[in-house]
Amino acid sequence: SAISPQISGSAFLVKSEAVAPVAVLGVEPQGIDAISRITPNIIEGDGDLGANGLLIGVRMAEELGLGAGQSVLLRTERGVERQLTVRGVFRTGLQSLDERVAFLSLQTARPLFDLPEGVTNIEVKLKDPQDARATARFLGEATGLRATPWQEKNVGLEDALKAQGQTGTMIQIFSLISIIIGVASALVLSAYRRRSEVGIMRAFGVPGGFILWVFLLQGLLIGLIGALIGCASGYGLCIWLESITRPDGTSILPIAPRQGGYAAALVLTTLGAVIASILPARSASKIDPLEAIQQ
Repeated sequence: SAISPQISGSAFLVKSEAVAPVAVLGVEPQGIDAISRITPNIIEGDGDLGANGLLIGVRMAEELGLGAGQSVLLRTERGVERQLTVRGVFRTGLQSLDERVAFLSLQTARPLFDLPEGVTNIEVKLKDPQDARATARFLGEATGLRATPWQEKNVGLEDALKAQGQTGTMIQIFSLISIIIGVASALVLSAYRRRSEVGIMRAFGVPGGFILWVFLLQGLLIGLIGALIGCASGYGLCIWLESITRPDGTSILPIAPRQGGYAAALVLTTLGAVIASILPARSASKIDPLEAIQQ
């Protein structure tokens, strides 16, 4: 968890004839990364805000023709103006940040928004985003202040995340079903082709339980080997996609290969293959020796 006291307000950045609206966030210089990872994503300059420093997103920099070390006029909605220096340009991949947010130090923001003491808001970052509503309710009751969870401020985002999660779950379910059907089909065909062999084994006194375990083991190996190959291939593909970068070195696709659920995929695939092999294995274990040999 992390806490970030802020002074927020609306303003305009003016560079010659170019003017762009901006959401200004005054933050503690040492806590600029408390909520969002800004300094690790700086592509030009550095994250030292200083007395008159300013951090802007890459889209805003391109719109105004700004770069690190250049000066720009900031005019607040109160009409207060101040000449600031762009200390760094960041690229987070989030359009809302890269295009319309600028960071200042708290000390720089205070006179701009006529706030000699205190802050306008305090943002809290939780380990589990789903705890936001409960935490907001607790903070509101404990302090008497208005606490707003991110879900209320980003209703569209929450709906999109839910839809994305449901889509991912459906894909996983249908993938597991296809695995079960594929393994079951392969084992049914294998049992049919080996009816005579199984019949001979049964005629020599091999118990049905042994035949059952042979086919279950075959299903287990099919699932395990397939899962290992699939996980390795998926991880390799993600690593390759992650290596595709822009000229500034940032990744084009927001992929984190090391955060994949490889263990879950391995277990579920293997378990699904074993489940799929149960019916073919039972069928093979009950083959009548005489009928199988005659065929």
